[in-house]
Amino acid sequence: MKIIHHKAAIMLLTGIALVITAISALQAPAAEFKRENAVVKAVRKVSPAVVNISSERPARDRRPPFNGMDPLFDWFFKDFFESNPRRQYQRNSLGSGVIIDGRRGFILTNAHVIFQAGRITVTLKDEREFEATIVGADPDSDLAVLRIDSKAPLPAVDMGDSSDLMIGEDVIAIGNPFGFSHTVTTGVVSALNRNIRADNAVYHDFIQTDASINPGNSGGPLLNINGVLIGINTAIYAKAQGIGFAIPINKASRVVADLIAYGEVPQTWIGVTVQGITEQMARYFNLSVQGGVLVKQVEPDSPAHAEGVREGDIILSLRNIKIQSAGEFNAAMRGITAGEKIQIVLWRNGGMLKKTVKADIFPLDKASELGYRLLGVKVKNALSPQDRNNGAVITTVRSDSYLAEIGVQTGDIIRQIDEMKVENTQDFERAVIKYRNKGSVVILLQRGDRGYYITVKL
Repeated sequence: MKIIHHKAAIMLLTGIALVITAISALQAPAAEFKRENAVVKAVRKVSPAVVNISSERPARDRRPPFNGMDPLFDWFFKDFFESNPRRQYQRNSLGSGVIIDGRRGFILTNAHVIFQAGRITVTLKDEREFEATIVGADPDSDLAVLRIDSKAPLPAVDMGDSSDLMIGEDVIAIGNPFGFSHTVTTGVVSALNRNIRADNAVYHDFIQTDASINPGNSGGPLLNINGVLIGINTAIYAKAQGIGFAIPINKASRVVADLIAYGEVPQTWIGVTVQGITEQMARYFNLSVQGGVLVKQVEPDSPAHAEGVREGDIILSLRNIKIQSAGEFNAAMRGITAGEKIQIVLWRNGGMLKKTVKADIFPLDKASELGYRLLGVKVKNALSPQDRNNGAVITTVRSDSYLAEIGVQTGDIIRQIDEMKVENTQDFERAVIKYRNKGSVVILLQRGDRGYYITVKL
């Protein structure tokens, strides 16, 4: 009897061992499955479409690459650069990009990544290298489109919709921080429609995330958990960790369409010229709220005119952004594309009212007239050998203008307006359109062999 009980016990233990072994065998694949989560799948799906960008360019010092060009980028990344004595040397600028059209070889990145670039090299995840050409770049939105030629279609990212993002949802950033290729970081959407004030300007509609975004991540994709492109990583807040920003893909897509079609983003307008408001003006208009800019002129047949905006109205907000100055109005207009509907809050006759104005492309036939009204000059191309075929020659100076008052003469050459170089009349007109609401501009003039800078209020 004891022998029978002993055998039964052995059989029972053997059975238990077999069951445990079977359960373990079943659990192992389940554990492996849990490791291959949504992030792993998204990264595996998108990584082949993420590229590293290196640009060779001559440089004079190690200041931020957009120094004097893009206050937003300077403000974010200023802690990552050290000032050195000026000298000439070659520098590689590393950044990221993402293939958005594999058939045509279009790559989306940040404009500051390829700013003043010479030869641009794009490296894929499989280490293939291509020389890239610039299709177009827009410093105002900090976006650029590159193109590479490949015999076979390239892997491309799926474009998403940034209008339905949820605060708290998971996001993934892939890029090339500090040269470390295809680095993956994760986080959540921390905030939406984030507006950032930097150097007396306002930048709007950013996605804020705590996914790590460092120098070199710029231009890389911000993905949702399904591996769909929802933004382009642009900047970090240099004073704190865990705060990064990305351009929403819906906004980027509008810019991309213009860059591919025109090589640039046409300047848009609603047809108003504005100025800041003094305390005396605020009392005159019975303005009971702070801020705002005065509409001093409404162009006939303009979008604003069509919607009933009047001279003497005060613009309090634009696209839900409070406007404090003419510079902020100009900044808020950046990135607006033709056909986009803009919500405007006005102050008129002691009360508020709202208008919806549809932006349009600035009519170039008005640019010359605008330049004469704002600056008091007319220009022509510099064609003679002594003018070095470069610049806009002043042909007329209005007698009651500020330029006439300080002694500007016909024959003087305009070489630059703010950060825009002026090589011909077309450049002059583009600069006038771009800065028409800025409040003041710095102009580089040349007379003979001497150049000098002047500041002009608009």
